[in-house]
Formats: sequence, C-alpha cells, structure tokens
Amino acid sequence: MELLRSNLSRVQIPEPTHRIYKHECCLSFDTPRSEGGLFVDMNSFLAFGKDYVAWNHEKTGNPVYLHIKETPKSVPEDRPLKKPTLLAIGVDGGFDNSETEYEESYSIVILPDFVSLPFPSVELPEKVRIAVDTVLSAVGAERREQVALAAWTADEKKASEHALTLQQIKSGVVVPPSGWKCAKCDKKENLWLNLTDGMILCGRKNWDGTGGNNHAVEHYKETSYPLAVKLGTITADLESADVYSYPEDDSVLDPLLAQHLAHFGIDFSSLQKTEMTTAERELDQNTNFDWNRIQESGKELVPVFGPGYTGLVNLGNSCYLAATMQILFSTHSFISRYFSHQSLKLAFEMAPADPTLDLNMQLTKLGHGLLSGKYSIPVTEKDAATAEARQEGIPPRMFKSVVAAGHGEFSSMRQQDALDFFLHLLDKVERGNNTRPDLDPSRSFKFGVEEKILCSSGKVSYNKRDDCILSLNIPLQEATNKDELEAFNNQTAGKGLEENNMSTDEIVRPRVPLEACLATFASPEQIHDYYSTALKGKTTAIKTTGLTSFPDYLVLHMRKFVMDAGWVPKKLDVYIDVPDVIDISHMRSKGLQPGEELLPDGVPEEVTETAQPVANEEIVAQLVSMGFNQLHCQKAAINTSNAGVEEATNWLFSHMDDPDIDAPISHQASDVDQSSVDTLISFGFAEEVGRKALKASGGDIEKATDWIFNNPNASVSDMDVSSSSSAQTPAQTGLPDGGGRYKLFGIVSHMGTSTHCGHYVAHILKEGRWVIFNDSKVGISTDPPKDMGYLYFFQRLDN
Repeated sequence: MELLRSNLSRVQIPEPTHRIYKHECCLSFDTPRSEGGLFVDMNSFLAFGKDYVAWNHEKTGNPVYLHIKETPKSVPEDRPLKKPTLLAIGVDGGFDNSETEYEESYSIVILPDFVSLPFPSVELPEKVRIAVDTVLSAVGAERREQVALAAWTADEKKASEHALTLQQIKSGVVVPPSGWKCAKCDKKENLWLNLTDGMILCGRKNWDGTGGNNHAVEHYKETSYPLAVKLGTITADLESADVYSYPEDDSVLDPLLAQHLAHFGIDFSSLQKTEMTTAERELDQNTNFDWNRIQESGKELVPVFGPGYTGLVNLGNSCYLAATMQILFSTHSFISRYFSHQSLKLAFEMAPADPTLDLNMQLTKLGHGLLSGKYSIPVTEKDAATAEARQEGIPPRMFKSVVAAGHGEFSSMRQQDALDFFLHLLDKVERGNNTRPDLDPSRSFKFGVEEKILCSSGKVSYNKRDDCILSLNIPLQEATNKDELEAFNNQTAGKGLEENNMSTDEIVRPRVPLEACLATFASPEQIHDYYSTALKGKTTAIKTTGLTSFPDYLVLHMRKFVMDAGWVPKKLDVYIDVPDVIDISHMRSKGLQPGEELLPDGVPEEVTETAQPVANEEIVAQLVSMGFNQLHCQKAAINTSNAGVEEATNWLFSHMDDPDIDAPISHQASDVDQSSVDTLISFGFAEEVGRKALKASGGDIEKATDWIFNNPNASVSDMDVSSSSSAQTPAQTGLPDGGGRYKLFGIVSHMGTSTHCGHYVAHILKEGRWVIFNDSKVGISTDPPKDMGYLYFFQRLDN
C-alpha cells in the first residue's frame, strides 16, 4: 500500500473530456477477455495487454494501472436464436448480437514489479477509488462510436410534405381488393397505386433483373404525381403500408392515407398483407444475405486458421473496409512496411503520446493482428448456423477511427464504396510516409498515365498524371454470348416469363472478356469542341491513352454502376471473364515520336477571363462597414471562395499579420482551395477536372459544378495539359516499373443495387488456393466468383 501511496501523484481522476480506453489494447487486439487481461494506465487512461504494458511504463514512467479481467459465465447450450423481425441491431425484434456474458474482476497493479492490490478495497487511497470508479462507469473511447450502432435501426419514416396538399383526380377509378395487374405490362407483383390518378403500375427493376419494369417511376416522370402506395402492403394498420414519395426519393408516411384510398373505393380494413414492404425486403436481404454466388452460400466452406487468415469483425456496414484491408495486407509492400520490417514496439516508440491517433501505429497494429496468427484460432463455440469451427475475428475500431478522422462518410456507420476507401487510404498512407517515400507501400500501386491528343492541325499534346487504379468501362456490345442472349430474350418475351420468377441460374447475362474492357480503355476516342491553340479555335481531336509505367500491383475497377436515362444509377448485370494471367505490354505509351510537333502553349481567352479571382461585392461591403481595410476584405472574400461574411471575417483575423497582406491582388489564376477540390471529388469528379473548374469559376463550388457539366471534355482540355518533348522515365518519377504480365491474386466483389448499400466480400489467392474473407468468416473457397468482381487486384510477374 505504501508503494501505491508513493505514486499517487501519477494517478489522475478522469475528467469528462478524457478519452478512456478499457476494452481493447492500443497496440494489439488484446481485451479483458485475453489470457492476461487488460491494464489501464491511471494517468493517460490508455489500455495495454499484458505483453505490452511494460513498454508503456518504459516510455512514460507511469506505474499505476487498473487491471481488468473478464471470465465467461456458463450459458445453456440449447439457447435458441430468434429470427429478427425488425431491421435493427441491439433492440427487441432486431438482429441478435447478444454475446456470451462475462464476469469482471479488478485489481490495482504497480509496475515494474506487477505488485497487485485488490479492488474494491476500503484500504485504497480515496483518490485511487474515485479514479477507478470513474473509469469503470465511463463509456470506453473504443465503443463511443459503437453506441449508435448498438441501437441502430432503419431510418424512421417521416410524413411526406406532399401528403396534405395532394390533389386527386376524379377519374371514376375503383380499385378492386385483389387481382391487380400493371397497366403497361403483365406484371402482377411489386405493383404501386399512384394516389393522384389511380394508375396501377409495376415498380423498379432490380440490378439482377428482378422486380418490375420501372413503369411506376416512369409515370411519375411523365406526370409529376408524387405519391404511390404498394398494393399488398395495405392493412388496417395504415402506418405499415409502404408509401413512396418520388420527389423525396424515400419511403414516407401519408397521414391522410385512409382518405386517399377511399377516393378509389378501397376499404383498407378488409385488406390482407400479401407483399413485403421496401424495408422488409431490405431486412430479408440482411437476414439471408442470399447472394449465393459471391458468398458461396450452400457450399461447405472449410474454415482456415493461422497467420494471414484472421477475420475482421463487422463494426456495422464496415465490410468495405474489411475486404479492402484483407487484400492490402496480402501484398508484399504492406506486409513489409507494417509487419515484417516494423515491430509493434518500434511503432509504439515512434508514436505520439496517444498511439490511438497515429495512423502508422494503428496500421502496424492491424497488420500484426491479421498476419501474426495470434487471433486466428477456433473459438470454443461453433457457428450456430453451420456447426462449423469459427473464429471471432478482430475489430478494426481504432484503425477505422484514425483513418476516417475528418471524413464525413468514412467516419459514419453508413456503407461506403470500397473503391473510394481504397483511394482514401492510399492517400493517407502516402501522406504518412512523406518523409520516407522509399518506405511508402502505396507507391507499389502507382503508375503513370499519358494521354496523347492529336489535333486536326496535325500537332499533338501530351497530358501526364499518376494514378492508382485503372477504371474500365464495360463494352456490352463485345459480349461473347450474343446468340444465347438473343435466344433468352426472345424466349422470355414470347412466353411472357418474368425474371423475378426465374432462378438465378436460368437467367442469361452478358459475358464480356476483360481483354475487351482493356481494349476500350486504350482505343482512340474523339473529342468534340476541343480548343486547339494551333488553330485558335475549337475542333475535333483524337485522344489515345497509355501507361508510362507498370506498377507492382495493378488494380482494375469495373464500372458496373452507370447513369441510366434520367440520371438514375443503374448496376450492369454482367459477367466479366477474367483470366488468371493478363499481359498489358501493348498498353505502354511511347511518348513524343520523331516528326511529331507539340501544340503551342496557351489557353482559351474566355477561360483566362473567367479564371480571374473576383471578390463578392456584398461580402466586401459588409466587411468594410465593420471597419476593415477594403483591400484586406477583397483578399478575404477571394481566399474563402466567397463562402460568406463569417468565413471571410475568420480569414481576416487569421491573416492580419501576413507580410503580403497589403500587396496588390494578383491577377494570375491562383491555386484553388483544397477543401473545395475535395468537395468536388466527393461528388465523383476527377481531381484535375475539379481544379480546372474551380479556377475557371473563381473558386465557387456551385459554379464549378455547372462548368464541369457544360464542359464534358474538361478532363482533356488544354488548360492544364503538361506538354513535354520527352517523357520522363519511371525511374525519374520514382514510380515502380517492370514487365506487363500480371497474375490475379485478389477480388473484391459487391452485392447490392449501389456501392453504398449491400455487402462486400474479398477472395484472395494464398498459398496456391483461393480463400474467402467474409468479415470474420475465413474459409477455403471452392468457387471464387472471378466473373463477378468489382475490383480486381493483379501482381506483376517478374521475368
């Protein structure tokens, strides 16, 4: 006890602002349930496993720790699993995320000799008792983000803004209680009653061919009649009826639904439920995950354990992260950087005071968690559904928190695009290794792209950039099974068959070779209204694209999500025939050739004019009225992209002492604000296009968006084209390079109608066999879906 009293000055009582870690080690995935328990530093409130707490004592000198140990309680073996009835987690009727119950025990441990004192105990100093009680009663920082998840439910429906003002047409339509059929086709399911005119039409077609024929939504586009109710979901409980608002693009409540139904002679009290609502259909998908092919459902997957076969716990719509990280930590570059050549101790010694906020530390922690095999062991309880051995997996909470910091989407619990996350992560990794680019694993994915533009004058321009992915269009016209497709379409049309009544195996889908997708990328493309600096006017040019270097790892992104008529996102229902080995040697660009003449430098006059920075006069006037200098006010408005008075005022206070504050405003096109560029990137525009648009629009994001839509060929505009007489070699640019032969080793597949919903799964070639990584489930793959990938990962084959 005297030893503890002598170290009381190193004990803190937590304040509400303190981040308290007590569920997971900051350097590993040890928890209170691990063999050695967890040690909470009573000064910094960071937690450490038994093998790592001494490192913290060496680094900080903090000697007093709260030791937390959890041991499982016995539970009945025949405890039944309840089927969810609500799209929710952690609430009655939701998905059962109940875990084995544990008993906790505590003690105070003093390092370096691990002297243990019991807790609770009245003999402990009051400061220690208060500090420990505060730690135990606090919500752990590791789970603070998970609090929302613990009671996650599908968004509650809101009353439609169109319901109270809905005008119904007196057409004399009387809707019968059953026997409905689409007014424009033979569909008898998934039917929607428009509440304005009484038209009964089929719903949207799903990406896999099921559903309706889009007649209901097309009717809305023609008439602007806003509300429709799904027939078969109307019962005496009107709130459970599926009402959809097309202008609001969401399921809604109609407070006057009884009145609106009565207009068409519908007595809702006598109707029976025969159709699933939209939310129930989503629940059914979440319950069954019945995307059999990709998840290899129904196959007897043999679980696999050991180094490199560790699953990742789904934190709630985090499968995009899990699939991406499993593949990245199957590459030599990431393994070398964050596992084999960097120990946990070294990463901890280099980390700041709080290692949970350090990307290098958390990547190293994740790498060791996935690759050491320490956590890839069978648990005592078998999988309830398959009775097979399973592993718990590791939860990438701290990694997700630090990699998503400051990003509105990745820091949320919503599903994200795996491609967006991959690019975001590589950007963060590159920034984190900027002082040692030779250690940067993201460079193994980088390659040079060169666009050659041939003007009708005969002169050329070369535009170069670096990229990390090869994004490929899918030319459906190159399908190899056209005859089979035509026969299938004729058969279904002739017999009136509906695809939603057919099994997946019966539906014939286009099969497009990967070679055709690569050929489309490299094929010549016409650019209309191209401004030629040689002709001083617009003309038609020819653009061809090639690669200046071949990366260690080549990532192919299949553009399965396209914009349909009316800007409606659509997923292409197509198979891609991907060989195990590809050769892209023919895609290497050759640079400026003998006899070619470069286009002269210059930009269109109208672009030069619009690129001048202009301050918003209203903002400037308001700032001047506050007593600020006119020139300073103009600079503030320009440098905040005319965002508003408050933003400009903040800029003024931050830049009052700038040495150039009184210098005249430059009339040259200044660089654009990076946050504005990031905003346009989040809209789906390429970075170089966003920068050009912002320069041409004085930094105004809304105007820049309009500029992009009005300049569809902006990506190959002559504004920022870097013309050069000789192409730099990959060695000069620091990019990896080698031969053009690649072997497929990883696939990220997506199931669902959008990249922002559904589920992601990874398949990885390891030790000569394909392995499926489906969140925490890891098993030998018997039928990897090579033709259904969203992202394909290839490794260069060295000669």
